[in-house]
Amino acid sequence: MVNRKSFATATIVCAAVLVFAAARDAQALTVVTGTVGSSGKYLVTGSPINVTSTGFLKLTFEDATAGTNLELCAGSPADFAAGTCPVRLSDSGGPGFTFLTLVDASSLNGKFIFVLRAVGTGNASFVLTVE
Repeated sequence: MVNRKSFATATIVCAAVLVFAAARDAQALTVVTGTVGSSGKYLVTGSPINVTSTGFLKLTFEDATAGTNLELCAGSPADFAAGTCPVRLSDSGGPGFTFLTLVDASSLNGKFIFVLRAVGTGNASFVLTVE
């Protein structure tokens, strides 16, 4: 079940993706912060990404919690439910490490974006920036 905050965040991310794909020179910046809780996963987009035009997205991803490791993933709702990561967009290295990913926006068409905990058991906060 997706909470209202997650849905609102997903809407912002999708809007940023659409704005960037429609106008390559547009400078849309969205920062998503969240916490992966006891389920070990966090849904970032509440609906599948709908981008078919060419262009790239610049994503930066950071795990802000020591002792944990997170993965930024793209996949289907079934992948999210199962906790699998068919397309790994980024890994985290813990606090202080921010990793850059450049991805063709159209390669994410039809996929959901989500975060999975790969290492650790406690809550893990993250920061995802989309440009």
